[in-house]
Amino acid sequence: MHVVVAGAHGQIARRLTRLLAARGDTVTGVVRNPDHRADVEDDGGAPAVLDLEQASVQQVADVVRGADAVVFAAGGGPGSGIARKDSVDRGAAVLLADAAEAAGVRRYVLLSSYGVDAVADGATPEGVDEVFVAYLRAKLAAEQDVLPRPGLDTTVLRPVSLTDDPGTGTVRLAASVERGEISRDDVAAVLVALLDDPHPGSVLELTGGDTPVREAVAAVG
Repeated sequence: MHVVVAGAHGQIARRLTRLLAARGDTVTGVVRNPDHRADVEDDGGAPAVLDLEQASVQQVADVVRGADAVVFAAGGGPGSGIARKDSVDRGAAVLLADAAEAAGVRRYVLLSSYGVDAVADGATPEGVDEVFVAYLRAKLAAEQDVLPRPGLDTTVLRPVSLTDDPGTGTVRLAASVERGEISRDDVAAVLVALLDDPHPGSVLELTGGDTPVREAVAAVG
């Protein structure tokens, strides 16, 4: 399988690349900073330097053409402001979808966030920082743009709060889960399983649990 990972220097994305490369898949890792190319290569991927806030659809399509799937795992980062939440977490996700359609790549996995329903229909949750509200709005807008597209087979994954604890290999995956924690290792493992066993049109929430990853993904069907 050839997978293009957008935001390949992110913590989950790097884990994903290592898992895919370890089993012999081909990974193209899209990064904005050329200084990150070596890390992508160390993870087993082939770096593609491209700024998804500035690139054209055609430029991104040239990178993803011929791939079996694309994964959007980019983000503005914890230090970014409201503007970059929109330009990266929404805008870049939409750009990747546009490019995948243009290149004829149907399988799209969007790494979103638990809690986006709190801002549905313009709602503003109480006691939440305005930058995090902007982040949730951007993630929800990306989902709403990408999911209905007939040219894509999209799966959305919404993990709960992330930790750097070692993965357990067991999770809870469903249309709705309770708030909790999940290790980045386990999120990456679920992304691999969703690439192998996609559930187009599904929005899946992910938290720690007792079900082995592959069984959890298969059970969603």
